[in-house]
Amino acid sequence: MQVDFYQLAGTPIEAVVPQLAAKTLESGERLLIVASDAKLRALLDEALWTYDPASFLPHGQSGDETGADQPALLSAETDSANAAKFIMLADGEWRDAALNFDRAFYLFDADRLDEARNAWRSLAVMDAVEPRYWKQDNGRWRQGP
Repeated sequence: MQVDFYQLAGTPIEAVVPQLAAKTLESGERLLIVASDAKLRALLDEALWTYDPASFLPHGQSGDETGADQPALLSAETDSANAAKFIMLADGEWRDAALNFDRAFYLFDADRLDEARNAWRSLAVMDAVEPRYWKQDNGRWRQGP
């Protein structure tokens, strides 16, 4: 299982989530995007609609009648109504339930740095988990040391 740590470091969450979601959907995978705050989910919902002016990223909200059919689903919970194998923890809060997925994207900013470090330490000693760290380098995501 792979856990990708993305330190936002000033990059707006509404720019990162659609970028990662687009790559996930292009690979043919489904994605569960988790954020406990309703305002953040609304911001991400709008960002997914407007990310590419020529199109949109197909998605829905957990609890909607079409949620199970959506390739990307926004939710406050880690229960995957859309049968996603990939999960994105978009609010900076690590949840151990992410380990039930094939791949996890853990997005965090400076306010959650200590929590991210603790999550890294606990995951790094698990045999079945491969944590990877990503950082911005001239506007592109690069895997860090």
